[in-house]
Amino acid sequence: MSETPEDIPGTPAGIPEPRWLVVANVVLWRRYGDGGQELRPGTKAYKGGAKVYVVSTYPGMGHEQLTTVGRGRHNGRWITIDTATRHLHSFRAKLIHTPAVLRRYAESAYAPPMTREQAVEHAAMLERIAADGRRTYHGGPHPDPCRCHECLSPE
Repeated sequence: MSETPEDIPGTPAGIPEPRWLVVANVVLWRRYGDGGQELRPGTKAYKGGAKVYVVSTYPGMGHEQLTTVGRGRHNGRWITIDTATRHLHSFRAKLIHTPAVLRRYAESAYAPPMTREQAVEHAAMLERIAADGRRTYHGGPHPDPCRCHECLSPE
């Protein structure tokens, strides 16, 4: 017989089980406009540097779009939104315990939960795709001075 959360002393009912997810940060500055000559901080939905949780990807589109959960730019509430992979960096695997994130994951995820190893592999793949997307998206020269993520990263 398995124990439910109600049967375990000190465990509140309705708290989702922790899951391995891919976590990333929003770029501080992104290129924008004709040829990428303008810079904008963060994205429309997230502040630059915000931590977001990747709950789903779109493999048929080459993982160029991700469904993310994070704190919104304007009011700080939890939001679920599709975000371009190139606007994120520092992908990593993390065991998530935050109930708000886990509830939104349960509502939005299309794939079965990942193991730690799968999350690490997925994070590495998304980091490669994001870096390539930032390098090739606008194709034109960077403005001078440029504060985009690629120019600010010490790679």
